Amino acid sequence: MKLIRYELNGKILQGRIVNGRAYAMDAAAGSPGHAMDEIRLLPPVQPSKIVAIGLNYRDHAEELSLPIPDEPILFLKPPSSVIGPGDTIIMPPQSSRVDYEAELAIVIGKTASKVTAGDARDHILGFTCLNDVTARDLQSKDGQWTRSKSFDTFCPIGSWVETEIDPLDLKIELYLNGERRQQSRTSMLIFNPYQLIEFASGVMTLLPGDVIATGTTSGIGPMNSGDTVQVRIEGIGSLTNRVRQGGS
Repeated sequence: MKLIRYELNGKILQGRIVNGRAYAMDAAAGSPGHAMDEIRLLPPVQPSKIVAIGLNYRDHAEELSLPIPDEPILFLKPPSSVIGPGDTIIMPPQSSRVDYEAELAIVIGKTASKVTAGDARDHILGFTCLNDVTARDLQSKDGQWTRSKSFDTFCPIGSWVETEIDPLDLKIELYLNGERRQQSRTSMLIFNPYQLIEFASGVMTLLPGDVIATGTTSGIGPMNSGDTVQVRIEGIGSLTNRVRQGGS
């Protein structure tokens, strides 16, 4: 099932997509629903936190000539960085290089604290696409990741949450202006989604709607004002955003 948040006639609704049409969760039986061009899709969740994972694809570690980590590398992105499908990524004036990073995102469905990998599936609502936008020059300058990952608009999520999919071997791609720049499979993850839930929930309580961004693959690179960037994940769908330069 594809779960969505959307705006219709000034109202924000929770819903689902069935046969290409949007239906509110509380829609009456026999409701005709709405065509997708009649609604505006919003970020499918409103997380209290985005728990992101650094260096979690083998090909990305090799690309950067870095050793394979012994355990997941955690960092946080703030909820204020979240935008939805069709929204604009704003390049901040503080940065001269802003990169795309296509990622599979886990959406938590049930409070998780100290959950084992074997039980993690019971705490997952579903999966979606995420772009871990990064000010690469600031990441290098600061020596840590908070500022470079946290600007407003730096966490596009969507277009929906797919609840019925096995996340362990999915093709993941990123297209910049229609040209493929990233391609891998989630089978290349160093730590799979269930292991990530075990590790993260051993550190902090994960709440319904929270997101774990599972890491990006090789092929990271810069975006420029006017670009269109699209994350595609097999069996889930796509997430498209435009990019523009922000003011001072």
